[in-house]
Amino acid sequence: MSDPDGIDIRPGGEDDVPRVLALLDGATRWLVARGRTGQWGTEPHSTNPRRIAQVTGMAHGGGLYLAWSGTAPVGALAVGQAPDWIPPADEPEVYVNLLVTDRSYEGRGIGGRLLGYARQLAEQRNVGLVRVDCYGGDDRALVRYYESQGFTATDSFTVPQPSGPWPGQVLARRV
Repeated sequence: MSDPDGIDIRPGGEDDVPRVLALLDGATRWLVARGRTGQWGTEPHSTNPRRIAQVTGMAHGGGLYLAWSGTAPVGALAVGQAPDWIPPADEPEVYVNLLVTDRSYEGRGIGGRLLGYARQLAEQRNVGLVRVDCYGGDDRALVRYYESQGFTATDSFTVPQPSGPWPGQVLARRV
């Protein structure tokens, strides 16, 4: 899928794992620079064995998509099964497991384009629901972002972490 601004969305694969990890590392640096460490902490994802395995699994699962501006990866989307700690949907869904963008492209709507691609996948599969979960702590800025993209907050949840509980929010959008 290509748009008038030259952003192409293409399926990703195993070769894209380092690209996705680099996007995550860049987003974490951006968050840390703004004092927003609750979402992903302060350490790079590219050196975290659990995160590397998670992104590798996304690449092998067939639900990884990258947004490209020319030859530069500028965003990633992964869709698949909802994590175990998320209340199950009572109907088929497309579940967004990952959405990350290159913060140097901020304001170009890349996240919205990737979420639009998730909606297109739902339409192609005759599925009427897209859900996502996100960090629900601090000032809930990420929740507000998803709401600005047409999602509605549904279930709140907490994931125990060694550093303390991680507050999350599930959001849903009808297709």
